[in-house]
Amino acid sequence: MNNKTLLEAVDFVTVLLDTYKKFQITEMELVVILETNHLIQQGNTLVTGDLLSMKMNLAPKEIEKIIVSLCNKSYLSYEIEDGKTITSIDGLKNKIYASFRKSIQAEQSNLMNEERNNRLSSLIVFAQDKLGRTLTPLEMETLGEWIDALFKDEEIRTAILEAVASNKKNFRAIDKILRTNRKDKDFAKEGNSAVSSSWNLPVEETLEIAKKMWEDDD
Repeated sequence: MNNKTLLEAVDFVTVLLDTYKKFQITEMELVVILETNHLIQQGNTLVTGDLLSMKMNLAPKEIEKIIVSLCNKSYLSYEIEDGKTITSIDGLKNKIYASFRKSIQAEQSNLMNEERNNRLSSLIVFAQDKLGRTLTPLEMETLGEWIDALFKDEEIRTAILEAVASNKKNFRAIDKILRTNRKDKDFAKEGNSAVSSSWNLPVEETLEIAKKMWEDDD
């Protein structure tokens, strides 16, 4: 989501009030920004200390000092457009919305990680119960890889149950069933599938090294 989209979706004043301290904006600077934003929205293209003094209990010179401070911080600027000087607070808006977007992305990432961890924990418990043994670290990692490959929990559980029913209690068999089921589903729905039926070679080589831990439980 870009800043323009955020401008349309989120109220600038609300975000500003929540974050102004983070941007080292004083309360007096905050009032000047709020009044400047209000005047711009009313159609005033040039906002000066004199104009702001009509809205505030400060003298124009005091307000002008605050304006200079905000300009030095790149929160407020005076620009030339079509030969006219206009007042802009886009510098501050861009900084605030960039920070807001970053915080949203971080929050979404945390939620996704929490959801993934919860899913993985649930699948580990399920797999250990159905296989009747404790999973190896590599098997737990494989469960995570299935989640990251966008296999649904129900698909993974079904593959585990099918493998157990076939007396093939190893992850190679589970992976083959999982991929085969997905391919069959994709072909039935789309006529093709991007899912490979084969186990990835690096994992297979690892399994050979750890084959004693991956043998069927007879």
